[in-house]
Amino acid sequence: MSIQEYNGGSVVAMVGKDCVAIACDLRLGNQATGIAMNFEKVFPVNDTLYYGLPGLATDVYTLREQLRFRVNMYRMKEEREITPETFTHLLSSTLYEKRFGPYFLEPVIAGIAPPTAANPNPQPYVSTLDSIGCITTPKDFAVAGTATDKLYGAAEGLWEPDLEPEDLFETISQTLLNAVDRDALSGWGAIVHVITKDKVITRTLRSRMD
Repeated sequence: MSIQEYNGGSVVAMVGKDCVAIACDLRLGNQATGIAMNFEKVFPVNDTLYYGLPGLATDVYTLREQLRFRVNMYRMKEEREITPETFTHLLSSTLYEKRFGPYFLEPVIAGIAPPTAANPNPQPYVSTLDSIGCITTPKDFAVAGTATDKLYGAAEGLWEPDLEPEDLFETISQTLLNAVDRDALSGWGAIVHVITKDKVITRTLRSRMD
């Protein structure tokens, strides 16, 4: 078993119409042994930007604190909130710094990019990175964690363009729950964040506990 899969866990993010969603399971394991069922892997950066960190649990906490420090420094220096694209590059450079002894994580980022003069509408944004910071920015969904293969299959079948927030919530929930049901190292409940330009809707899901 890879050290990246040691604690289990999966994250998925999806693009909707002027909204974006990110969800994770709540299981923390020691390989096949369950330890906790309240281990969240998705964290807020600000009101319109969240990121998920599936992978080794100790690295989750280490990188989370490092990112909180760097985002606060950015906020103080720039006197504005960090955008999803800038945060992605900040996270990428943070991971690349550790490339010779990398964090065992596969970050997933989801957020709403602020309107610009060229594009006045809020832009949904998702991206994913590997353990040394290589960025991928899909236009539909991003997945990571031990249930990656199952998440790809479910998302390919369920995702549609321009989903409204409620439809996006239903789609990402069904994708995650169906995928983790087929993965022994993920599951035990889930939490979903649907992000719009005005608010964030957070809901906890129940799932199989076996």
